[in-house]
Amino acid sequence: MQTLITEDAIQERVTALGAHIAREFTGQPLTILGILTGSVVFLADLIRKIELPLQLGLIQASSYRGKVTTPGELEINLQLIPDLTNRNVILVDDIFDTGHTLAAITQIVRQHQPLRLQSAVLLKKQDRCQVDLEPDHVGFTIPDTFVVGYGLDYDDDHRHLPYIAALDATDLA
Repeated sequence: MQTLITEDAIQERVTALGAHIAREFTGQPLTILGILTGSVVFLADLIRKIELPLQLGLIQASSYRGKVTTPGELEINLQLIPDLTNRNVILVDDIFDTGHTLAAITQIVRQHQPLRLQSAVLLKKQDRCQVDLEPDHVGFTIPDTFVVGYGLDYDDDHRHLPYIAALDATDLA
C-alpha cells in the first residue's frame, strides 16, 4: 500500500472546500446530501468546515461490493432523503470514477425540485469519466488506481485510514 494523499493535505483541502461552499451559499437554504457509505468521513469533516446553517441528508448507493475493484450494478436506497424542494443541494461523494453513480443520483435528486444542485467529491480519477457530468467541487484528482482510506474501502476494510492510499496487486490478492 502506498500513500497518495496525506492526512494533512486532506484536511487542508477539505477546509478550503468548506470555505468556498460557505461563501457561495451564504444566506441561502442549504442541504448537504451524503452518498453512503464511502463519503461518511469526508462528509463529517466537510460539514464542520461549512460555517453556515445547513440540513443533512443521506442516500445509500453502491456499485462496489466485496472484493471487487471494478464497478458492478448500481444499487440506490432513497429512504433517508429529506425534503429537498426549494433548497440548494450539494451531493457529497467519496470518489468520481466513471461518473455513473453521481449521474444517476443527480437525476433522482432533480426530481425532488431543488433550487440548485451541485456536487462535491473528495477524489476524481483521471480519464475515467463515462458520462456527460463533472463534479462542481473536487478535492483531488488522482491517477486511475484503486484507492482506500478516509472512508474508501476494499472489501469493507481500510475506511479508518486518515489518508488516501493506493493498493498494489499484493494488497488485492
